[in-house]
Amino acid sequence: MSVSHTKDSSFLGGRIPPEIDAMSKNLKYVDQEMFRKILKAVVSGLEGKDCREVMKAIAESSTVPQQRLSHVVAGVHRVLSEAVRVPASSLKQEAFREDLRELRIPEEFITDFSSVVFGNRRAALDAATARNDPHLPTVEDFKWRVDVAISTSSLARAMQPSVLMQMKLSDGSFQRFEVLVSKFQELRYNVALILKEMNDLEKRNILKIQD
Repeated sequence: MSVSHTKDSSFLGGRIPPEIDAMSKNLKYVDQEMFRKILKAVVSGLEGKDCREVMKAIAESSTVPQQRLSHVVAGVHRVLSEAVRVPASSLKQEAFREDLRELRIPEEFITDFSSVVFGNRRAALDAATARNDPHLPTVEDFKWRVDVAISTSSLARAMQPSVLMQMKLSDGSFQRFEVLVSKFQELRYNVALILKEMNDLEKRNILKIQD
């Protein structure tokens, strides 16, 4: 049984960003030819290209007041930025179009948005987003061993096993650390608890994107 599209599954989340709200109110001053020029320039900018000259030419050739034009540009940028943050496998085209309809965006502009988000440029936008988003290095290799200190400066630690771990990260660095077995068991328990909570959270209907 199909489920009707609701705000809970919107690619924008539960609150409409102010840039998109302002854009929807100013699109009536822009024709499709001008909108496509803006859309093309914004896509180029998201891909990492310098689009300042193009945007300047659009502003100089337009009869639309610059403030209204700025609202449209900012809104287009926000729509595309939010859309490409959702994995392509999770974002359904009809749900995306319905979200934009609820914002009273003209149908011809919705089609143009969809051609970018679900078209040939999507791969380049995803790659640019991955490059530009802040991220931490990932684990490439992990080694461990159990060590038993027979004699230390602290008698309390003598003959107590510990776990020595080494991680190789994607940035080429190595991180080494040592923990007592009791602390390692505590770490294991907390990781399992977090994974269970994440699994329980994913089962909630409010987080599911439905067709």
